[in-house]
Amino acid sequence: MLVLTRKLGESIAIDDHIKIRVVQIKGKQVRLGIEAPKDTKIHREEVYLAIQDQNKESSQVSSDKSKSVASLLKPLSAIDSLKEDK
Repeated sequence: MLVLTRKLGESIAIDDHIKIRVVQIKGKQVRLGIEAPKDTKIHREEVYLAIQDQNKESSQVSSDKSKSVASLLKPLSAIDSLKEDK
């Protein structure tokens, strides 16, 4: 792990497109400002790990459950296609 020391208002650059700036230091907390392209996903680590867990759970859903959800959606898609025909 690279460890850098920065003061309030200073920043670090990651590649050419991401900049992280220290915007506030209050007690034991540091507030960071992040400039990055809109398509860059940025999360707090705990949120990122929760998303990873949710994705893993979703990928392990049995095919029977997937089929039951699909059967619930079919009537709605049929109604939508009827609306589009009008």
